Amino acid sequence: MRAAGHSVRTRLRDRIAASDPGLLRLTAGLRTVGAIALTLTVLSLAGTDVPHLVAGAMAAMVATFAIREKQPGAQAVTLALGLPVALASVSLSAVLGERRVVGDAFFVVLIFCAVYGRRFGDRGTALGLIAFQVYFLSLFVGATVSALPGLYGAIAVAFVSSAVLRFAVLPATPAGVLVRLRLAFRARLAQLVSAQLDLLDAGEDDMDKALGAVREGTARLHETAMMIQGRLEEGTPDESAARLVQRRIADAEIAAERLGLLLLSARSAERADTLTLHLPGAPAPSVAVPPVPDESTDTLRRDLRALHTLVLRAGGGDTGTALAHVRNRLLGYRDEENLPPAPAAVQDVFRGIGEAARAVLGLRIALDGPQDESDDSPATVRSREELDAEEAALDGGAEEPAQEEQTGLRRPTTRAAVQVAVGSSLAIAGGELLSTQRWYWAVLTCWIVFINTSSTGEILVKGYRRLLGTVFGVVAGIALAGLVGQHTVTAFALVLVLIFAMFYTAPLSYTLMSFFVTAMLGLLYTLLHTYSLDVLVLRIEETAIGAVCGVVAAALVLPVRTDRRTNELLETVLDRLAEVAEAAVGQLSGGPSDDLLDRARDLDQALADLRAATQPLTHPVTPLRARRDTARYVVALLETCAYHARTLAATAELLPTHPSIAADPRLRGAAGRTVRNIRAIAARVADEHAAAEVETGPSIASLLGSDAGTPRYGRITDRVLRHLERLDEAVVGLARPLGVPVATPGR
Repeated sequence: MRAAGHSVRTRLRDRIAASDPGLLRLTAGLRTVGAIALTLTVLSLAGTDVPHLVAGAMAAMVATFAIREKQPGAQAVTLALGLPVALASVSLSAVLGERRVVGDAFFVVLIFCAVYGRRFGDRGTALGLIAFQVYFLSLFVGATVSALPGLYGAIAVAFVSSAVLRFAVLPATPAGVLVRLRLAFRARLAQLVSAQLDLLDAGEDDMDKALGAVREGTARLHETAMMIQGRLEEGTPDESAARLVQRRIADAEIAAERLGLLLLSARSAERADTLTLHLPGAPAPSVAVPPVPDESTDTLRRDLRALHTLVLRAGGGDTGTALAHVRNRLLGYRDEENLPPAPAAVQDVFRGIGEAARAVLGLRIALDGPQDESDDSPATVRSREELDAEEAALDGGAEEPAQEEQTGLRRPTTRAAVQVAVGSSLAIAGGELLSTQRWYWAVLTCWIVFINTSSTGEILVKGYRRLLGTVFGVVAGIALAGLVGQHTVTAFALVLVLIFAMFYTAPLSYTLMSFFVTAMLGLLYTLLHTYSLDVLVLRIEETAIGAVCGVVAAALVLPVRTDRRTNELLETVLDRLAEVAEAAVGQLSGGPSDDLLDRARDLDQALADLRAATQPLTHPVTPLRARRDTARYVVALLETCAYHARTLAATAELLPTHPSIAADPRLRGAAGRTVRNIRAIAARVADEHAAAEVETGPSIASLLGSDAGTPRYGRITDRVLRHLERLDEAVVGLARPLGVPVATPGR
């Protein structure tokens, strides 16, 4: 029973870790709700009236979510600086409240400064956010000069409560967050292996569903890997440890994605295209007839389940002969003589399982330290020696070159500040036409739609989502206000529930977050005795005006068109892709070692930025269906290219230590066409009139063929050759949707 209970707890822990990597959303929700609850408790014991309770609750929320630094020391400094900023903001709001024109003008200036402060990093962003939100808070509760002492006390209690929750009750150190992210990576890796097992067993009618699960699992695993990479510098003791973890995470991700592709190829009538794993909605290839032999299927099913067990138990401190036996068997598939009799495609899957087991072993050693080696087989010993050699070969890497910083109105923070200031001016004017008392809702919406957006299309989509969430939130607010009535304690309890839901769902759905915010506001209006149906309808109208003003300002004032933004990011992705491919091929050709890990990470980050920027183009409600499909196809092709480039980079870094991989100088010339094609596409994206075209010609395999009497330069694995050819094909495939001419061989 104890074992069963432990198993249930472990499964629950893994499920939670996979759904919320690093428990970041859970921590944010609990910390905010806890700070508000502590503030309300202290203020209630002091006999504070309801308006000051509302002010304290809102200030606690702002003081908690505004802080974004990762190190506790930096968080403490920002929180300490935030208190005087908040007190100054509420004071100016109270003093200027009766001077409408001057107050409105100052509000616009404050908004400009708050957005401009983003250029100073997380601290500037946090202080600007505190200044704006506290000014809005004072307008919401109707702050006056005579009420300032009470507001000062409420805000001070809120900041202290936020500090108590942040540093004493729910502390989150970078190292602790990284540990939880590692657990999430293992859990998501196990989920991906389970999805691959379902793909093995899926019938012809279920292949699309099973493939969709594998595709989603692959994307979720990559998302977690990116989150880990973003926190390695702060969460690891030194640079060498960070690079080792980065390498092992990358190895595990590549091995898992490759295993899924090999499984898909084994189930298909022909070798599956990598694009199938990256293009949403792409149909599954036709199932092979006859299917995989029963004996091979049984063995594959057994070993995939064993790999799933190995992944989950790798981080639990579990040891024993049974686990060692499973690990030894799977690692044995890295040797040709241990492969079971099966068709070539099925044997590739067994090889993929062996590589995945090696990646899991490397991940465990990197994260948990040395392990018991008493039960190792020769294959496991060899894998450990390879991993040790790779660890010894890792160096500190080179410093990243400083990037040229834009100045003046070209700087994104300055441009956004000007746009928000203009949009807020329009929102103030439009909002006051609707209501002289609650015009600030329009300004708040205008402000929010500009946060974390970079183009007109992103602002339009965000404004639409906020309006949709507000409409449904008003309906919920009406229902909750009717149920709660004047029960203050019940209302505040529901406010806490809604705030937790708001922070927990914010990274997942902006519409849901807006829904919970609006429902919460309905309860706050009830507590302030200002609730009515007209007030909540006015909330929708003010939200619509704010969203429209934001879009108008983004479209007319220093606009950044979605096409321009995506083209800039696409050019960056192509440049990074060319750098990774050229550096990896150079190293595989015998050239000097390069910082391939960081180059691959930069490629992944650039691709993530492009994927986010194309959301307005790929949104389900967009009327431009052909453009939406083209954007999805281009991003999927780029993800395919990135996968092959990452794998080439990982293979190139094995050169000094791997016994079966040696440099081949012919690769540089054979793969030179691929790099030239990437740069040609980038040049055409940057300037549509550029005289650039994509070359085609003989396959890379034929270019590497050697005549009799030609000396043979080392060995290059079939895997490297396949990835080079797939990368070359995917790059040529990019030419058509991007309008780049393709040169016909012989002309």
